[in-house]
Amino acid sequence: MNRAIYSNYIEEKLASLASRVEARGKLNLLELHHHSENFYMHLLNELFGWQLQNLNVTKPNAEAIDLVDQKNQLIIQVSATATKRKIESALTKDLSAYSGYTFKFVSISKDAGDLRKKTYRNHEGIAFDPQQDILDIASILSNINALDIKRLERIRTFIKKELGSDVAETGIGTNLASIINILAEEDWDARSGDYQCQPFVIESKIDSNKLKISATIIDDYKIHHSRIDGIYAEFDKLGVNKSSSVLSSIQKEYLENSQSLSDDALFSKVIERVLEKIHQSANYVEIPLDELDLCVNILVVDAFIRCKIFENPEECIDVAA
Repeated sequence: MNRAIYSNYIEEKLASLASRVEARGKLNLLELHHHSENFYMHLLNELFGWQLQNLNVTKPNAEAIDLVDQKNQLIIQVSATATKRKIESALTKDLSAYSGYTFKFVSISKDAGDLRKKTYRNHEGIAFDPQQDILDIASILSNINALDIKRLERIRTFIKKELGSDVAETGIGTNLASIINILAEEDWDARSGDYQCQPFVIESKIDSNKLKISATIIDDYKIHHSRIDGIYAEFDKLGVNKSSSVLSSIQKEYLENSQSLSDDALFSKVIERVLEKIHQSANYVEIPLDELDLCVNILVVDAFIRCKIFENPEECIDVAA
């Protein structure tokens, strides 16, 4: 599931940034703190639709306030220190220029859950509700995870540009990603040839594994089996074990999850894990989500027809590449 992939990536990157901010702060290296102000300014604007600007651009070293949104009347302090004293220190400064505004505190390296339970001395005219107005990584992630998939993808793209690619993207490539890059260039609306496994065999295998929702996916993509066979044949010309490693990778996900899952849940999990492996591959060339889903579905259904995943009825013929 792409939602899980994106959420995990975002969580990993925000947690990594928090750890770096805290570690560097202990060494009195504060450059990353300043960069984080701008990072969170853009992240919060994207997440909540705010129009925050960095006050330090027009008023360097402004006391108590780092970000301001004049349209939505928000003032925000971004801090690696999460204490009641820190918050009250900001709230008791002269904020008369922001009468009618709401103050928010963003903790960028520490959990601030306990701070939401406390009461605070507050400057007259400034709104501040600890439950709503104290943000930390956990609460920000909670808001991010509630987004629809398009906005979640937009947040992930922003974070990827700011904080770098997935960890594995700087590591090792996979044949799985290579074949996806090839499939992405194919026209899957074009007519496909007949699949080698007979229809009644496929239906028997679907029934014996109690696949219901997945049966629709299999029925939709089984027509591409012979084309995949040809693509694998060309792929194997690039080196030994190319197609075999792709099928083995898909089979590995099936075997690892078959102990705890079955039927449609297992089929869905295999697709989810294959998607994750592709996203984590150094050689994956990013394509639109719906196109990636299409290619992965085609590959997994092909592995099903080749009897590489799920139990086979007696009449199933192995047509593995």
